[in-house]
Amino acid sequence: MKVSKLAANLIGSEIVKIGNEVNDLKAKGAEIANLTIGDLNSNIYPIPALLKEEIQKAYQNNLTNYPPANGLLSLRKEVSKDLKNRWNLDYSPNDILITAGSRPLIYAVYKTIVDEGDKVVYPTPSWNNNHYAYLTSANAVEVKTKPETNFLPTADDVRPHLDGAVLLALCSPLNPTGTMFTREQLSEICELVIAENKKRGADEKPLYLMYDQIYSNLTFGAEHVDPVSLFPEMKEYTVYIDGISKCLAATGVRVGWGFGPAHIIDKMKALLTHVGAWAPKPEQEATAKFYENPENVNLFVEDFKAKLEESLKVLHGGVQDLKGKGLAVDSIEPMGALYLTIKLNYIGKTKPDGAVIENSSDLVFYLINEAGVALVPFSAFGEDTSEPWFRASVGGLAVDEIKVMLPKMENALNNLK
Repeated sequence: MKVSKLAANLIGSEIVKIGNEVNDLKAKGAEIANLTIGDLNSNIYPIPALLKEEIQKAYQNNLTNYPPANGLLSLRKEVSKDLKNRWNLDYSPNDILITAGSRPLIYAVYKTIVDEGDKVVYPTPSWNNNHYAYLTSANAVEVKTKPETNFLPTADDVRPHLDGAVLLALCSPLNPTGTMFTREQLSEICELVIAENKKRGADEKPLYLMYDQIYSNLTFGAEHVDPVSLFPEMKEYTVYIDGISKCLAATGVRVGWGFGPAHIIDKMKALLTHVGAWAPKPEQEATAKFYENPENVNLFVEDFKAKLEESLKVLHGGVQDLKGKGLAVDSIEPMGALYLTIKLNYIGKTKPDGAVIENSSDLVFYLINEAGVALVPFSAFGEDTSEPWFRASVGGLAVDEIKVMLPKMENALNNLK
């Protein structure tokens, strides 16, 4: 049966594929430490009790009809206040768009800015930019990053590619690595964006920056920086992606927000009226109520991120212990988000059954079957399958489960020759 060319060539999420296979094995009784999906075990990390109460109350009050296309005004007002209080960013409620999590926002940014064949620049590894570029028929320019810069692009990395580009997509803290831009790193990139836009004529499309800061509240001692705080003139070119999915452990509640230049946000709103990607009205109402008192957010986030940091430190320390024992492994100290970047330099090694680990995907499934440990290879984030780097998401496991997992991984790696 024939389908559209877009559908025929569309690649599904490798992360979801691995996660589904893990769930199938667990359903058959396998014990697997699932470090794949950037999700949270809601029994370990429940959403704030008050947020849950407000959601239930909103349903009891029958707030079940359509919300406004750009989101409840009450929520947009609270988001506006939070942006000012937390980051000193001035965005009116009309500059803010509420959607069902951040994915519709990212898709809408691409569809609003990018025409077929337009140049879009993004680093690898990064989450899903390759797929959004495909969905918009963009001319995707992937900028390979290095572990020496925490897998974040530098100004020197992106400089050769900005001429004629219409979108630069960045994220900090970064999915998949949990690393963050320093003030200097981001400043140098913003200076390039400003300089590039000054070169362009009035009839040319600007170079926009999409800045995904969905993990901005989950940082471990490092300073979160953003483009407009560094350079007010970036406000004309920057579209932010944010929401509660990560900072309130609310991945399934589906409340995200984007904010930026009014002419972009208005067109994103118009686009999404045809997609219907609104956050449910009860969840919007509850989030607005929760944000009315900033301490609600602050108290929850401080406790939540302390638990995440402990899990990440245990995992990072465990990998470093294995490195100290002579295993070909390494990890980058986490700075934010839910993720640890792990190097497992075992591609090309031979399994006990004589088969060769030919790529990162082979190693993933070897570890699932032999160690009960599930990771995501950086090939899911635009890197080559020959790269020995992997993302570990700690949101689905308790600290004790991480401790139990590490010796199993050690034993499985030691069995590779």
